[in-house]
Amino acid sequence: MDYQAFFADAIDALHNEKRYRVFADLERIAGRFPYAIRRADGVEQEIVVWCSNDYLGMGQHPDVIAAFTETAGRMGVGAGGTRNISGTNHSIVELEDELADLHDKEGALVFTSGFISNEASISTIAKLLPDCVIFSDELNHASMIEGIRRSGAQKMIFRHNDLDHLESMLQSVAPDRAKLIAFESVYSMDGDIAPIAKICDLADRYGAMTYLDEVHAVGMYGPRGGGIAERDGVMDRVDVIEGTLAKAYGAMGGYITASRAIVDAIRSYAPGFIFTTALPPGVASAARTSIRHLKTSDAERQAQQRNAERTKAALQRAGLPLMPSETHIVPLLVGDAESCRLASNLLLEEHGIYIQPINYPTVPRGTERLRITPTPLHTDALIDALITALVDVWQRLDLDRHEPQTTPAVQAVGGNARIAVFPPAGG
Repeated sequence: MDYQAFFADAIDALHNEKRYRVFADLERIAGRFPYAIRRADGVEQEIVVWCSNDYLGMGQHPDVIAAFTETAGRMGVGAGGTRNISGTNHSIVELEDELADLHDKEGALVFTSGFISNEASISTIAKLLPDCVIFSDELNHASMIEGIRRSGAQKMIFRHNDLDHLESMLQSVAPDRAKLIAFESVYSMDGDIAPIAKICDLADRYGAMTYLDEVHAVGMYGPRGGGIAERDGVMDRVDVIEGTLAKAYGAMGGYITASRAIVDAIRSYAPGFIFTTALPPGVASAARTSIRHLKTSDAERQAQQRNAERTKAALQRAGLPLMPSETHIVPLLVGDAESCRLASNLLLEEHGIYIQPINYPTVPRGTERLRITPTPLHTDALIDALITALVDVWQRLDLDRHEPQTTPAVQAVGGNARIAVFPPAGG
């Protein structure tokens, strides 16, 4: 049997569908964010990054860098083991205390990534609840979907942010069954926001637990950066809040915060936590420093929101197809995988602007887009240069310049619109 042929055929399928992903070889420049060095074919090129998830530039904040280097110099680089076997370094203990305080919860648990925190926590919670049924928003992230799948629990997928649909599903389940509603606050591809308070109302009415992914909102919203739930004054109504340290906080790792009992149960039962080497102490210290800074400083959030709004307004004035967004996410509709790739390449090669194309299965076919993320460090001059470059690319590729009035309809794939599974044909 020619095993290699199966893998080659799988890659050929991605090429044929024009959605084979090419990774840009980048070197971020500390102190000069959003500039970076791109290397390709032995040539170095200085570029401007317009698609980073380091939303506030905190990954290069002097205090965060200092915390990382000081802790690494004092404690070494690696954690030295799993949390159970010598890996619970003091920096992680302090970080978990900081996170519990951020979300006003009894406890917190840190994981090596946001993907793992969702997969491990959701699957463990649902396994521990008797005869649990999970209600999942159709646009939930792949990590949440994987956690639901691994739980083995019954799942019911409700239309995106559709409260009536969710309630009809809750009504269909016996009152004495355990129920978990899993949803996000900010949906990262369209930039829209969940009605958290109303979902909590339904959870109260039908006796359900709530699990909220605030990955794209922590650090970004609320008086102390606690996310949309803090901004809306409903943190206390959400049973489990999950977040990341790798986006607005500029470090690495994921976490959950909840009651002491829930946190301890996940700590004790989740394989994705138990059998994984702990976060390095330098990374934990850097993340804690970033969280502490953003609890008291609103300057970064205000500047980021200002730049996001300025970018949206400039795109609209230029007649470019800005998709509706309530948040810092600025999606620009292309609508075709090949055109999206070509637009990204032209921006990079001829304008020194890096925006990664977003294609299926991350978004439904026909909604391929460039996902722009302005930061506090993108100047007015950089915004103007971005618009000039985008207009040039749109003209050269003869792309549609009519602004869509509503977000394109979601096309569910395998019951979930953005589940990433193999093989490619399955979405």
